[in-house]
Amino acid sequence: MKPFPKLAAAALALLAAAACTAGTENAPAKPKAGSTPDRTPVTVTMWHGFVADNELKAFDDALAGFRRRYPWITVKTTKAVQDDQIIQASRGGTPPDVALSFTTDSVATFCKTGIFQDLEPYMAASKVDESLFPKVIAEYTQYKGRRCVMPMLADTYGLYYNKKLMKGEQPPQTLSELAALTKKLTVRDSSGGIKVAGFVPSSQMYENAPIHTGTMVGAKWTNPDGTSAIGGDAAWKELMTWQKDLVGWFGYDKLEKFRKSFGDEWSADNPFMKGKVAMAIDGEWRNAMIAADAPGLDYGTAPLPVSDNRPDLYGGGFIAGTVIGIPRGAKNAQAAWELVRYLTTDTGALVTLSNALRNVPSTLPALESPELDKDPNFQTFLDIFAHPASSTLPAHINSAFNQQTLQEAQIKWESGRVDDLDALLADVDKKIDDKLKLTAGG
Repeated sequence: MKPFPKLAAAALALLAAAACTAGTENAPAKPKAGSTPDRTPVTVTMWHGFVADNELKAFDDALAGFRRRYPWITVKTTKAVQDDQIIQASRGGTPPDVALSFTTDSVATFCKTGIFQDLEPYMAASKVDESLFPKVIAEYTQYKGRRCVMPMLADTYGLYYNKKLMKGEQPPQTLSELAALTKKLTVRDSSGGIKVAGFVPSSQMYENAPIHTGTMVGAKWTNPDGTSAIGGDAAWKELMTWQKDLVGWFGYDKLEKFRKSFGDEWSADNPFMKGKVAMAIDGEWRNAMIAADAPGLDYGTAPLPVSDNRPDLYGGGFIAGTVIGIPRGAKNAQAAWELVRYLTTDTGALVTLSNALRNVPSTLPALESPELDKDPNFQTFLDIFAHPASSTLPAHINSAFNQQTLQEAQIKWESGRVDDLDALLADVDKKIDDKLKLTAGG
């Protein structure tokens, strides 16, 4: 599984529109605990984002177990669906019974506006206990106490390193070690151009967005009231100063020329897989892509390096994942819940998906299953997922906007277009807080 791009402007507009009409539809009937399952044949429609052949096969393999257990429920799937399509269908009264999203950015809106139904009554009736999931998952599957989605596999982020290019060096554990090793491993041509980079520090590099790198310094995004904590958090200043210093060592223009020469992130032309970058931040899914497109690559994985002042953070990382729920207006909500419950709590289904897609299973029993493939490079991500220092971005009504605002500021900073970091981050705070005032719940 790979994450979809952030929501487009049109999708954000739809989210805002949805917030204006929340609660206008009839609430679904609550399931009754202990009731006899209705075995009347029914067809459940499900929308998901899987596209690649291996993803579709893995998902169908997982559904095969559901069909055996619930032979009276037929599942009709539609692939390659994104959040804006789910929102449009729910607003128009024609939603699927089950919808899966590859991003957690929409969870707050899904829950607050009622685009997705509250799952607590279903969980209570089925006696599904939250203790089944690692604690950090609760932060991105609910909003202000309302759970409207369940986790189905998780993503964790770590450091990939090319053993040949590392020349016997061990993966760095601190930012200062990462900077020193980057300089040592970088190879330039006679004109000073970059041939091989030890590491690409640009925030514009694939998975180097602040949502992933902020965990390296323990940076905060928001205060308890939802306002921005970015400008007042010294950790963001530390990270951005470190990053700009390393960009400056390369030369911004030279680094950009090198970065823009890269192939598509999701193809066999990924620069790490082509030996152009010695170390890279990436998600656990890269293991499957390397196995498919660069099977001869000799590589290793490790946790992300952390602030020299925060050794306690080492071993952790950023966590997010796929979420699944029942949209408002679903025609077959009870049968839909059986499918949601199976895909999110059945150990066999989660292990089947994890082994095929190389995503992290999202329940404690699945993590401990002897059937789970645990080669050393994948084990790194299982360990990151279980580490107490790992964190996520809690659901926020303006999640995508907040991330975009900070990343735009970071690009201005690393490129040298602004010199006053304090003023830049204060402006980030202002934009985020102004947006919060304008949105529902602000």
